[in-house]
Amino acid sequence: QVRLVESGGGSVQAGGSLTLSCTATRSISSTFNPTTMGWYRQAPGKERELVAVITNNFRTNYTDAVKGRFTISRDNARKRVYLQMDSLKQDDTAVYYCNKIGRPPWSWGQGTQVTVSS
Repeated sequence: QVRLVESGGGSVQAGGSLTLSCTATRSISSTFNPTTMGWYRQAPGKERELVAVITNNFRTNYTDAVKGRFTISRDNARKRVYLQMDSLKQDDTAVYYCNKIGRPPWSWGQGTQVTVSS
């Protein structure tokens, strides 16, 4: 069973940057490498939303709210997915999770909290 471990969150002021990391532990290359991965976030009182996607061919896509500010990348050798977040806004405050795209998802990790203050 793949286990996802997110890290890198923290508290920053608006306009600041953070880099999130997600490691797919207990996975093997034949499972992780061909899998399209995504970063999701869940703000207080809101549903979880998908914000960034990266395919096995390294194609990326972003929700409009983060386009031009966030960059998703992956390192298949380390079974990791990253989310570089720049020009952070208070609306980016949320718990961030990674998971594969498609059903069924892998077990959700604990997420990493990002808090952006004015």
